[in-house]
Amino acid sequence: MAELVLFNKPFQVLSQFTDDGASGSDSPRATLADYLRIPNIYPAGRLDYDSEGLLLLTAEGSLQHRIASPSLKMPKTYWVQVEGDIPEEALTHLAKGIQLKDGLTRPAKAARIPAPAVWPRVPPVRHRDTIPTSWIELTITEGKNRQVRRMTAAVGFPTLRLIRYRIGDWTLEGLESGAYRAVTVNLPAPVKSPRRRSAAGARPRRNRKS
Repeated sequence: MAELVLFNKPFQVLSQFTDDGASGSDSPRATLADYLRIPNIYPAGRLDYDSEGLLLLTAEGSLQHRIASPSLKMPKTYWVQVEGDIPEEALTHLAKGIQLKDGLTRPAKAARIPAPAVWPRVPPVRHRDTIPTSWIELTITEGKNRQVRRMTAAVGFPTLRLIRYRIGDWTLEGLESGAYRAVTVNLPAPVKSPRRRSAAGARPRRNRKS
């Protein structure tokens, strides 16, 4: 058993506990330490500074690996507000895979959704009276750098707001922005190593007396 913390990360909060100053800004940026006072937990994966939503944290290394490892392909679902009235053709393209500079994205699930009932963003998304916006739900099984934003831009619909709603079986349900809750997770049993055999694959024979 292990404890897993589900945190609804607000906009413009680093998914780490300290600001390393990499942005070059003189003013410190908000970090997880401003919201979480639980010792010895670490993020299982990352969420961009300008993205919002579900971030999972734990002290258990095997659970971190299970959640964050690209090889395990844990699905992640995002609610994405894009600029423009996105058509079915663009959604089909997103689902089949987008050729990015670092390779072709894996097949995904993409669908248009009504505007979700979520918290207001601070600061708010820019609004243009002459340009509509759309909301889509996008589920991917990989984590290329800023992948969702690059995918929607590639089909001609830039991302305005990005909220991660689900990772595996865990969701944001019931969590306001900046809030968290802890759950208990069953860890898989360790895999037993097979008994070693000789190079020929058979048990070594005992020496017989002559």
